[in-house]
Amino acid sequence: MPILNWIGKDTVVNHDKDVPFRLLKENKSKSVGNSENLLIEGDNLEALKALLPHYQNKIKCIYIDPPYNTGNEKWVYNDNVNSTKIKKWLGNVVGKQGEDLSRHDKWLCMMYPRLKLLKQLLKDDGVIFVSIDDDEHNNLESLLKEIFGEDNFIANIIWQKVYSPKNQSKRISIDHEYVVCFAKNIENADFDLLTRTEKMNKRYKNPDNDPRGDWASGDLIASEERTTGHFVVAGPHGDKFDPPAGKHWSNSQKNMADFLKDNRLWFGKNGRNFPRIKQFLTEVQQGRKASTLFFYDEVGHTDEAKKELLDFFRHTNEEFPTPKPTRLIKQLLRLAGTKNEIILDSFAGSGTTGQAVMQLNKEDDGNRKFILVELETEICKKITAERLKKVIKGYAFQGKKSVVLFQKKLSMKDLQGIEQIFNKIENIKLKNKNFEKFNLEFKEGMLKLLGENTNSERRDGLGGGFQYAVLDKKLFNSDGRINKDCTFDELSSYIYFIETKTILDLKKINKTLIGTYNDAEYHLIFKGIGKNSLDRKFLVSLDRQKNKVIYADKCALDDSTLEKYNTVFKQIPYEVKEF
Repeated sequence: MPILNWIGKDTVVNHDKDVPFRLLKENKSKSVGNSENLLIEGDNLEALKALLPHYQNKIKCIYIDPPYNTGNEKWVYNDNVNSTKIKKWLGNVVGKQGEDLSRHDKWLCMMYPRLKLLKQLLKDDGVIFVSIDDDEHNNLESLLKEIFGEDNFIANIIWQKVYSPKNQSKRISIDHEYVVCFAKNIENADFDLLTRTEKMNKRYKNPDNDPRGDWASGDLIASEERTTGHFVVAGPHGDKFDPPAGKHWSNSQKNMADFLKDNRLWFGKNGRNFPRIKQFLTEVQQGRKASTLFFYDEVGHTDEAKKELLDFFRHTNEEFPTPKPTRLIKQLLRLAGTKNEIILDSFAGSGTTGQAVMQLNKEDDGNRKFILVELETEICKKITAERLKKVIKGYAFQGKKSVVLFQKKLSMKDLQGIEQIFNKIENIKLKNKNFEKFNLEFKEGMLKLLGENTNSERRDGLGGGFQYAVLDKKLFNSDGRINKDCTFDELSSYIYFIETKTILDLKKINKTLIGTYNDAEYHLIFKGIGKNSLDRKFLVSLDRQKNKVIYADKCALDDSTLEKYNTVFKQIPYEVKEF
């Protein structure tokens, strides 16, 4: 496999190992409820490393929408990797060599260590989806092949991001973006079927009132000449049917006789047409394989995503000129089989992935959890977190309500007299002056006049919650060994997050009791590294009936005693174990 090279690669290939492990600290004023959902403010490289001890090999699906590196510097959420934070990071990691990097070199330096950490977080049957456009598509695919392995490539999904070509385009209207998909281990990756669409089911009818329900007719003829494939099938009026030369029946004579007896052959409404097989809707696969073509009518487009954001905020176009629609992310999550899994988005932006997770849980009674990471402090606080809060609690917004005032399927004859139709439309507008705006649409031969008004509405909340976290102290060094000056509170925070996937409220610590979660007490015996033992004196001082998890360096009690006191002993993790 060809290997991608660029200036600065040698400095970042193993940089993920140099990033220290940090604690996560909750900002309670920004959090909502008590939940395992997590929103982290900060550099996603450090955030991913902070997550590694807790979530390594535990994430089912990763979706990221990284900077596209278009060179556009007119908006706040800069996608040309020249933001102050990325420049500082490149200077620290790549050094003076970074001054000579092209924007493509910088982008590759930024992405490489992050993709390495993302791979470590994925479950063995996990998948990663990455949105990208043409600027870095080839580089991204090469990076993913190098990090995940060429054999783990699944597909390049083509997302139709606009619903009509841009006539103002200089040469060709670019109507799509990519979602590149890789597996952690393609042998274990499995994709769920998507729900059948209304369009797919619409072709099933029941013209003969068959008690088995709606059906569609299928061909019974196969190509090539086969002597055993020629025999006469008699129709209901005595007509005799046999495939023409060069063709043959695709079923045996016995099967055709059984079909006839079971009323599975359709000879048309007049009973004299060449027979076709009746395929019942109840018997077809109740799902469909995904296609690499994601059309806007099924998964949304950029304008839809902008309108979604405008529901929450009135001024977000500068920060997010090309947001992703919730329907697109939901479709990816359905495919990945995430119903009771953890989903990670380390380029969270406006928080679309979080909303998609919560909506899907509502729709299919799932128990998905999300982890979002957003680099820009102001965006994380004022947009990502606020959007999640509104989805959870509900919110008021100014919506657009459209009413169809006129519609007509246009024939060639109508087109010849199109002036009369437009005169009629103008008269309808005059009679409906109560509308603020009129929109004329023409789609698939149907001409529609829509009247539009602005109205105040309220969206109901979906419930749930999330923890808002920031990156805290460095508990472990880059080698994964605990810092010698580690305090009780710091170690307690780390252990509690390992056990519960929630952030510890330090104010609730009571001596050795660091917290209670799901009816279990969590204790830490810690007086200094290597000086901590669980003995009978300590154990009998606790409530015997309660379930307990106790961390210490060693245990002086046998298993039967621990069981008698409903206790699980665990050794203090002084070192992060990486696979």
